[in-house]
Amino acid sequence: MAFGAIQAQTLDEVINNHITAQGGKDKLAALKSVKFTGSMSTQGMDIPMTIVRAHQMGMRMDMEIMGSSNYQLMNTTEGWSFMPVMGMTEPKKMEDEQFKGSLSQLDIQGALFNYQEKGHKLELIGKDKVDGAEAYKLKMVSKDGKESNYFIDAKTYHLVKTSSKANVQGQEMDVETSFADFKQNADGYWFPYTINTMQGAITFEKIETNVPVDEKLFKN
Repeated sequence: MAFGAIQAQTLDEVINNHITAQGGKDKLAALKSVKFTGSMSTQGMDIPMTIVRAHQMGMRMDMEIMGSSNYQLMNTTEGWSFMPVMGMTEPKKMEDEQFKGSLSQLDIQGALFNYQEKGHKLELIGKDKVDGAEAYKLKMVSKDGKESNYFIDAKTYHLVKTSSKANVQGQEMDVETSFADFKQNADGYWFPYTINTMQGAITFEKIETNVPVDEKLFKN
């Protein structure tokens, strides 16, 4: 009896509970686009931002910084950025390596959803602590061979942290992103409304799902 109480969950159970916590398998399969409206707090500034993501179509992030309009966008074949705040006077195309490393952002249903069909490999490593709370640690090797770790809260089954290694200006760095303040939006999907990144904290005021998206939005 005691053994039954402490028996570790299987990988499938963790993933299934995680999918349920996001709204369920049917809802995730029907998720085609998301529009995030919020701001990023970095270097003492609050930067208004809008992010639009369409499943396997494109991603665009617009930011208003010190009176200038800045954007980053990508589609299935290329990515572009225009950041006047960094001294850019015209849009710049993404380097191939950066573009390939960003392609996973076009999977808005999440890498854990139908991960086997997507060609990813996943392993349940065990448990770890994230901000004092127990979390299941999963190791993923993506279809293109990139390794990353996913931390799923053991009570809520929300994704609370990811970690991976990235090549930044020729140096390998550990990149961590944490997720908090989970809420259910008007369509019944659960999202983190706070994301902490290396660049700063992002807070969303509104998250809209399955909004109409023109693919021209993702073209330079």
